[in-house]
Amino acid sequence: MEELIAKRYIKAMRLITKTSEFEAISNVINELSLEFSSEKFIQILSSPDICADDKRAILIDSVKALKNSKLENFLSLLVENGRIEILPAIALEMKKELAREKNSFVGKIYSDSNIDKKAVTGLSKGLGKKVGSNIVLEFIKSDYDGVKVEVEDLGIEINFSKNRLNSQMIDHILKAI
Repeated sequence: MEELIAKRYIKAMRLITKTSEFEAISNVINELSLEFSSEKFIQILSSPDICADDKRAILIDSVKALKNSKLENFLSLLVENGRIEILPAIALEMKKELAREKNSFVGKIYSDSNIDKKAVTGLSKGLGKKVGSNIVLEFIKSDYDGVKVEVEDLGIEINFSKNRLNSQMIDHILKAI
């Protein structure tokens, strides 16, 4: 639900900003959303004892360095509508929007065995060429028995499981006999 609301705010922001300004605002909102990992910050912004004007002042003071009236108005609107808590969802959706505009996406490779950087780079280039996008993959060591490549924003998931490969080879051999 939060992401649907976030998309509406982003759509409105996108209509009134240029790409460079949208990117700068996205960076600031992303930094601001990192503060939501602090329990104290969440308590302050969700406290009914603190008035909306004080909450607005806290948020606007934290982004004064950018000197962007659109961002300040955006944060004020979030406070007025009681939507401060969706700021992390807005930051995530802004990142996705910028990735779509730049045709550049980030994905992950999961495997239980180590994969060298050269192989990761080769997979990134090959997959990017296949889908017509710039894809950057990062390797994450996990307990997955095989290799799994995932680019969530494009809806791509490719996996090679050792167990599945072995069972398919056995089935093929049995059918051949």
